[in-house]
Amino acid sequence: MPVTNDDIAKTIRAHLDAHPEDAESLAPLLEAARGSDAPLASRTTTPGHVTCGVVAVTSDRQVLQIRHRSLNRWLLPGGHIEPDDASLLDAALRELAEETGIPRAWANPALERPVDVDAHVIPPNPAKREPEHIHYDLRFLLAIDPPAGNANVALQLEEVADYRWAPLTELPGRLSDRTRANLLARP
Repeated sequence: MPVTNDDIAKTIRAHLDAHPEDAESLAPLLEAARGSDAPLASRTTTPGHVTCGVVAVTSDRQVLQIRHRSLNRWLLPGGHIEPDDASLLDAALRELAEETGIPRAWANPALERPVDVDAHVIPPNPAKREPEHIHYDLRFLLAIDPPAGNANVALQLEEVADYRWAPLTELPGRLSDRTRANLLARP
């Protein structure tokens, strides 16, 4: 069953329970999820829609970053929700596997809700006939536990140019703080 606006509203409310300071920036998304027939899980919904990403962290506190080919920036793995995704977390896990080859079996969700939600503007893409729009990126925190001696990454070269494992301290402010706090709270 595809991800619905109700699923998105429920997830945003759970995030806001933990981070009420995000209420103002997420109000447009929550309002659209509650009152719009436009599917916020669809990449064609404008002026904004939901995407799902991951903060993939190893036991030695290294975070996986990918070099996005068309944006030419270091980003967290993630992307658009597909109709076959059973949940928002499922979409994030699928994107991780697609972009990096890291299987779901290596990823253990640290939370059922996103650790962070980032709203950012995506520039227009004439080749895809996409206007400028907003991505509300729900970022899920995953502990990555590859089998001993096997931390290989197999990039989806159509979208990803490179990857790196960066120290957790290199994540930007709020995301770094929230990630560290949730990792420290884990048993």
